[in-house]
Amino acid sequence: FDIYRVDSRIINPGQDSGQQNQITTIESFESVFNEDKTIIFLKTKISKSVFIIIFYFCFTSFAFPHNHFPITTESKLMIVKGKIAYENNCVSCHMIDLAGAKNWKGVDEDGHRKAPPLNGTGHTWHHDDETLHAIIKYGLSNLVKNYEGKMIGFKENLSDKDIDNVLAYIKSYWPKDKYEHQINLSK
Repeated sequence: FDIYRVDSRIINPGQDSGQQNQITTIESFESVFNEDKTIIFLKTKISKSVFIIIFYFCFTSFAFPHNHFPITTESKLMIVKGKIAYENNCVSCHMIDLAGAKNWKGVDEDGHRKAPPLNGTGHTWHHDDETLHAIIKYGLSNLVKNYEGKMIGFKENLSDKDIDNVLAYIKSYWPKDKYEHQINLSK
């Protein structure tokens, strides 16, 4: 059983169908199918390549520097997620109410600086978001030479998005004037 396709040229019924410019050709469907399959394969290959390139640039941006500051308190979801991340990672030093250690400007029994408050009564709001993000991610000991505190980095525990959420949560405690000042620093 053979399948054939008639070429798309139209024969004028009033003329001799034997004329050279009006010959209808019949081709084996198999040869046409193979040509069409090749074209489809090439189109698919090109489409896949384009998709991979678009995917790379859209989704690998997470590996590039994190520069979408300022972090605001507009998203209630960020604040809720930030509270969870804060409670799981920061509470042991900065306390549940973000008040920091007692007498935070002093040193502990090991001679290390104590954890400052993050609720707006300390100096956290004096720093822009990029600095705060780096402190949480890498720790002060990796950023400041001769640092004498215990602020470790949390890059193993918190993603960049988690850190943004923690910052939104912390900022939700700040008085409006300090919040606005810090937002302007971060622009």
